[in-house]
Amino acid sequence: MTLSKTGETALETVVVLGASPKPERYSYKAVKLLAEYGHRVLPVNPYHRDVAGISCVADVAQLKEKVDTVSLYVRPELLVKDLAQLVELAPRRVIFNPGTESDEMAEVFSAAGIATEEACTLVLLRTGQF
Repeated sequence: MTLSKTGETALETVVVLGASPKPERYSYKAVKLLAEYGHRVLPVNPYHRDVAGISCVADVAQLKEKVDTVSLYVRPELLVKDLAQLVELAPRRVIFNPGTESDEMAEVFSAAGIATEEACTLVLLRTGQF
């Protein structure tokens, strides 16, 4: 059983790669909204201790648990260094948020049996499509 920030059973475990501690950033808003919607959120950022009150993981390689979704907030050229670890993590899906789209990266995930989606995590949550 996985618990959400609220202490209830979490719907999904979601990695937010490129999570920012700046409230005006979409990645911050995604971390906050995912937690509010009952998901267990794992923000990944090597430069900050927490995002929206949730402890950060410094590197994708440190993730050792089952992950349902990875929500990307990093440009493709920055994703390259984490690509192999993300494939090894084997999430059910990867969401390419606006500005993170990459046909090449999507092909790598698809070849590994990982679904990809070009979408906005915030919109997916607000419209009940997450």
